[in-house]
Amino acid sequence: MRLIHTSDWHLGRKLKGEDRTPEIAAALDELLNRAKDLKVDAVLVAGDIYDRPNPPAEAEQVAYSFFAKLKEANIPAIIIAGNHDSHLRFDSAAKILPYVGVQALGRPQKAENGGVINIDTSAGKLCIAAMPFASEKRLLKYEDLWSKDDLEQRLYYRDRVKTFLNRLAREFKGDRVNVIMAHMTIEGIQRAHSEVDFCTQDSYVIPGQMLPNVAQYIALGHIHKPQQVSNSVPTYYSGSLIQVDFGEAEEEKGFNLVEVEPGRPAKVEFISIPCQKPLKVIECNEANLEETLAAQREHPGFLKVVVKINTSKIGLAETVRKICPQALIVEPKYPNVEPKKRVELQEDYQFDAVKEFQNYYSHTKGIEEVPTAILEAFKQLHQEMNDAIA
Repeated sequence: MRLIHTSDWHLGRKLKGEDRTPEIAAALDELLNRAKDLKVDAVLVAGDIYDRPNPPAEAEQVAYSFFAKLKEANIPAIIIAGNHDSHLRFDSAAKILPYVGVQALGRPQKAENGGVINIDTSAGKLCIAAMPFASEKRLLKYEDLWSKDDLEQRLYYRDRVKTFLNRLAREFKGDRVNVIMAHMTIEGIQRAHSEVDFCTQDSYVIPGQMLPNVAQYIALGHIHKPQQVSNSVPTYYSGSLIQVDFGEAEEEKGFNLVEVEPGRPAKVEFISIPCQKPLKVIECNEANLEETLAAQREHPGFLKVVVKINTSKIGLAETVRKICPQALIVEPKYPNVEPKKRVELQEDYQFDAVKEFQNYYSHTKGIEEVPTAILEAFKQLHQEMNDAIA
């Protein structure tokens, strides 16, 4: 049996105002062509199809068009909700999605309520134990939040996830391909840091040994770097479909091709898909700024330009974009600026926006005094904001 494992499409994503959906649509077209050429038996999408719970209509159109074309090619799809997706939207559409060949699950469910999905493919029976993103709020009871400390809550969450997966895996049979598909963070993985911090740390980190070892393959979503997880069962993140943010700049993107048969571990191959508008980070200084930018003038994607300068320079971004209009981020980097130490707030602390701005500006620019014109402009904007919300 041949499966495609993909995840983290993030349809509807915007990066500094630039809509990435057309790039994702192009990647999905390529994914569709590969699925047909490779004669795969099913496509597994391990969450975060959309970038936000209420995606724009254009994003939904791209997703449904992809699934409809899969249906035309007689390739079924199984999808689960990630932390960016709306579990309610997934579950409400679950009754009609089978008409376009898609089995969907929004919230974690017991096996008999849809948590285990069985499909008859052209290569045999496929059984998916599906674990969409499980929020801490849903797995912890209200009294647990009051009565348990952070460590107890973390351990309790892990135990609930382990129990849930083990119960789903009880439905696995020896005459079929058994796969676990989940949207979660496994301990020890490498993050791209374009993922949501809150949902990838602390309680949400699950030790790999907690995953059931009775599957032939474990398909994971949530982490954007494609990678194998150290585990007794072949366990992989397929990574995001495009370079979502500059933390993924110049990183290869694609999908996992999984070849598997009942009772045997899967063989996995990562197959890359070209990025239509690749991200790139370049560093330079004032002396070689124009020369460095000129070499990137024809870059087909988006740029983040880090410029090492000694003092603040007005119009730096405009100067960069005259040469490279595709520079989405222009970041000045000042020498000898030490990371600011975290300050514990006192009980009588009163927030002063102007003072905090002065501290921030002085620290990041490496100067003693904030220029009067800039400070006055901040005060005016701050006053206008206060007047607007008063």
